[in-house]
Amino acid sequence: MYLNCHSYFSLRYGTIPLDDLVGLGVENNVKCLALTDINCVTGIYDFVLECRAHQIKPVVGVEFRNGNDLLFIGLAKNVKGIAEMCRLLTKHNFENSPLPDYPDFNDTYVIFPIEKIPTILKDNEYIGLRPEQVIRLYRTDLRAKLDRTVVLQPVTHRSGDEFRLHKILRSINSNIVITKLTEEDLCKPTEYMLPLDKLLDCYKDYPQIIKNTETLIENCNFDFNFKEPKNKKFYTNNRYSDKELLTNLAFEGMDRRYGQGNREAIARIKRELEVIDQLEFSGYFLITWDIVRYSNSCGFMHIGRGSGANSIVSYCLGITDICPIELNLYFERFLNASRSSPPDFDIDWSHKDRDRILDYIFKRFDSKHVAFCGTIAEFKFRSKIRELGKVFGLPKEELDVLSKTNYKSHDQNKVVAAIHKYGAMLEKYPNQRSMHSCGVLISEQPITNYTALEMPPKGFPIVQFDMHIAEDIGFEKFDILSQRGISSINEAVKLIKKNKGTIVDIRDTRISKDEKIANQWLKIGKTIGCFYIESPAMRGLLRRLQCDNYITLIAASSIIRPGVAMSGMMTEYVFRHRNPNGFEYMHPVFEQQLKETKGVMVYQEDTIKIGINFAGLSPEKADILRRAISGKKRSLKELQSVKEEFFNNCAKLGHSPKLTLEVYRQIESFAGFSFCKAHSASYAVESYQSLYLKVNFPVEFMVAVINNEGGFYRKEVYIHEARMSGGKVHNPCVNHSSVDTTLFANDIYLGLKLIDFISTDIMEQIVSEREINGDYLSLEDFILRIPIGIETTQTLIYVSAFRFTGKAKSELILMSRLLIVKKATVVHSRLFKEPIEQLAMPKLSRSIYEDAFDEIENLGFPVSMSPFDLLITKHRGEVMAKDLCEHQDKTVRVIGYLISRKQVPTKRGDMNFGTWVDHEGTYFDTAHFADCLKQYPFSGGGCYLLLGTVKVEYGFPTITIHKMAHMPFVPDPRYADDKDLTRKIHQRINEDLSLTNRDPYPSQQDIGLPRHKME
Repeated sequence: MYLNCHSYFSLRYGTIPLDDLVGLGVENNVKCLALTDINCVTGIYDFVLECRAHQIKPVVGVEFRNGNDLLFIGLAKNVKGIAEMCRLLTKHNFENSPLPDYPDFNDTYVIFPIEKIPTILKDNEYIGLRPEQVIRLYRTDLRAKLDRTVVLQPVTHRSGDEFRLHKILRSINSNIVITKLTEEDLCKPTEYMLPLDKLLDCYKDYPQIIKNTETLIENCNFDFNFKEPKNKKFYTNNRYSDKELLTNLAFEGMDRRYGQGNREAIARIKRELEVIDQLEFSGYFLITWDIVRYSNSCGFMHIGRGSGANSIVSYCLGITDICPIELNLYFERFLNASRSSPPDFDIDWSHKDRDRILDYIFKRFDSKHVAFCGTIAEFKFRSKIRELGKVFGLPKEELDVLSKTNYKSHDQNKVVAAIHKYGAMLEKYPNQRSMHSCGVLISEQPITNYTALEMPPKGFPIVQFDMHIAEDIGFEKFDILSQRGISSINEAVKLIKKNKGTIVDIRDTRISKDEKIANQWLKIGKTIGCFYIESPAMRGLLRRLQCDNYITLIAASSIIRPGVAMSGMMTEYVFRHRNPNGFEYMHPVFEQQLKETKGVMVYQEDTIKIGINFAGLSPEKADILRRAISGKKRSLKELQSVKEEFFNNCAKLGHSPKLTLEVYRQIESFAGFSFCKAHSASYAVESYQSLYLKVNFPVEFMVAVINNEGGFYRKEVYIHEARMSGGKVHNPCVNHSSVDTTLFANDIYLGLKLIDFISTDIMEQIVSEREINGDYLSLEDFILRIPIGIETTQTLIYVSAFRFTGKAKSELILMSRLLIVKKATVVHSRLFKEPIEQLAMPKLSRSIYEDAFDEIENLGFPVSMSPFDLLITKHRGEVMAKDLCEHQDKTVRVIGYLISRKQVPTKRGDMNFGTWVDHEGTYFDTAHFADCLKQYPFSGGGCYLLLGTVKVEYGFPTITIHKMAHMPFVPDPRYADDKDLTRKIHQRINEDLSLTNRDPYPSQQDIGLPRHKME
């Protein structure tokens, strides 16, 4: 009887999660529910499954609205009904046109509110009457249409606090304070679910309405086949020809990869091809191969990663570059006969090439059948606080404080209490639909048969559901990713050829894997700029592991992940790696299956191995363990589903209860983000490729990193690294700089795009005009040739972009103002220019610090001198970073320039980890515990005097800070007459703070992974 239910997928309107909505139906003895979210079908598939699980008949549809104006409700008679509603919504979304007042549907029932009744009702059209509107049946015109009237009791909230939450969501949606909401913005306070008998009692005098409603429900049958694959079925014409083509391509690739007659490769290819055909995934492989083939034809670099790299077929097709035989990769982690979930290739391209790849996919496979997967962005901590604060009218200053600090530190007043209360209610609530970062769906039927499409600014259509729903209904997505690491590698190779005349075939992984000097740099964490291995935590891990080879790097790439770290297995792995004789395997299975990782679960498939070989689970049940810790469905419900079988099997196999509990505890604590081994190996290859370039062509590589927006650190750090690598860094110059940073031998000219406050159009005009008509001869010549205003011209002068003129900045500023005024009043001929009048300019003195402060103001960091040169003090610390290991357990004083800091939660409060450079340019790390931070907090970017004790763990030194003080820079001499302004520009120095919102990691004592035999 409930034909108009909203879930929280009616974004910023409905308040009820899908499973709770169905639960309400069960509580109220409802036998049928209709989900009709506003202008979307996001939740219909999960809703159908949830209803079926509770023996409730699901009816699915859409509530169509133009803004706050309810037009009608559509209920699908069948699967065709959803398709026609989706096509209407898609047209509306693509054309940004209003929805029609009266639709033309064939397979959809339409319910109009009594305010929108058409003159003539079609056979599939009804009038919806709310309980409070029954009294209106005194009207003759309504009574005449009683046979076309149905029960309409909308469900939007669960009354009480949830109606208040609905108001808050509407305020967030309209970006207004809650007191400015109007009645039209809101649902009715009565839009909640009543027990079925109470609802029917409202219509007891009109049994015809109840009968009409029952008939309508009976005629709605959304019999959706969840098991049938929805992807494009065949790459060729049929399954047989797909298999034949895939087989031929695989063996052709084998000859290239292994040479002819490699028995081990042949056997594995045959075995994989049999499983691929059995699961009918040949077409999926071939479509991926087609995309990669196009990429290669364009000269693009790609990296295939994820579990797809476990497959030798994908390796032979050129989709991946990881040899599964060499690394003993587990194909069943990717595909196995008992696995119902689809395969998943992750393929990375440069962010500069990805749109070309996507454009090819949409054209090659028909845009009516291709769309991006959607994603549902939830309310996050900061967004919740900010949005709720705005709803209650808090000023920006208070919002900044609340959103950047922990709940516990907030003032306790009524408004803050309300923010906390409703913030907790919004936990895990969807906030907006967006585009999945990489997942593309290619369907056999038009994709609007399953979903409405939306067109974001990016220009590629997206479906209204996420990747989990896509998988549930039978789609296998193609992950078409981009990353700046590949972009940096690509550009570095081009720069090396241009600057040195050397051709580097970086795709040949033999030259960039286990290279001797690269291994030495890896061991000491000299990896800034290198993909995935440059963060402070990763560099510290590499040093602790003394990682100097490819295999160890693969493990490091996975153990740095949150799931491994949270479980304590990262710490344990480091111990066992450095102390190979300091532990025993707790059971022979762990030695047999996990010897490579010292008996520690590091990769996702390790749980499969333990589940099968230790607990006797079937591959299918063991894969549930894997899925529970994969990060894609981090739900302990799946883990619990096999828990009983796990313990029963272990008892039958004779394992002691103590050992079984410990093994299961490790599996359960491992739940969280982690990598499969093939994914880690793919990352390790790319890390080595970037490290190879950094070692052998450091200046070219660092310029490429700068141009591709770096990675973990801000641009200043990569410019510092380029200078430390032997590059001579120059300020931007209108005659040498391009939009990107340019390189001439070892001279690095910073790109125009690094300058703040200059538009992209002006940058591009400066470069294109110079390329067409030659270098700029003077400031006058520049102003004549470029349509530029005084502010932009002065910005260029301040960053020394006209230093080739030999004139002082003060002189150039005065000239620019006179010339631009003159240009605005005089029309110049480009062919017959009058000689430019030489103006006599006064000589103005400048402090040596003025250029540095100009650079900080316009670039964000100094170029002409080091930050240490700006300090008032000449003291540079008592100990240099390179000597810290010699001062273990000693108290030292160091002066460091802050690169970045990370705030992490601990049981004793938030602590910080800092990364710094000393005045010699060497990096070092610090730890700031909660009690120290309370007394000696950070106060922005810049240099600090640090007092602390050196702790050396496995050769990696960290200073545990006891005291610190922010060191003052010299006053800004440009504002010598204004004491307030002399310190203002110092605030432009960045500190790169990253916050971590998670539970504290347990200590090693809390975890206590056993290092002895337990049986």
